[in-house]
Amino acid sequence: MTSTKSKANGAAAQQQDNFLIKWTTRMAVAVLLFTFCGWLDTIKDRWYVFDHTALHQLAQEAIAVAGTNNTQGMVDHIVNSLSVTHSPWINTNSSEWVFNNAGGAMGAMYIIHASITEYLIIFGTPLGTEGHTGLHTADDYFNILVGEQWAFKPGSLEMERYPPGSVHHLPRGMAKQYKMHEGCFALEYARGAFDNFADL
Repeated sequence: MTSTKSKANGAAAQQQDNFLIKWTTRMAVAVLLFTFCGWLDTIKDRWYVFDHTALHQLAQEAIAVAGTNNTQGMVDHIVNSLSVTHSPWINTNSSEWVFNNAGGAMGAMYIIHASITEYLIIFGTPLGTEGHTGLHTADDYFNILVGEQWAFKPGSLEMERYPPGSVHHLPRGMAKQYKMHEGCFALEYARGAFDNFADL
């Protein structure tokens, strides 16, 4: 009887030890993962080719140089400028336009750059379109070149309006309804790992 009792106590102690080892290991892995992700966040700028502020300045420069409603002139200025400053990463064949239908909004896009961490495109339509931005892990910077973009987020009772030369920043994790009223073209830059090809 004593032997059976001691075996039961030993088995219970073994189970408790296994439980503690399992949860201690899980906690250690979680702490290591959290620390590693924190370190990655400190070096995240090394993962990106472009800077959203510089791209906004380039979009404004393209509007000033090409003139109002000269979309092709703006695209040419942007691509030529980026070919000088970022030549290995730029697709200079601006005839590679394709349709894109995302979130119900249809337009055409020209991919200037795409990687696992970011993409840069010209997106728009001369007809106008409307849809849902989607919910993404990337920050999206929509630099308006021609036309206007209107936007609305849940809980807001007023329309956001983005004219030429402005930038509509959609932070990661936020979703909106948007409309490119009566045609609009923009230089769109998305920055955030693993999300970018969902939009393309």
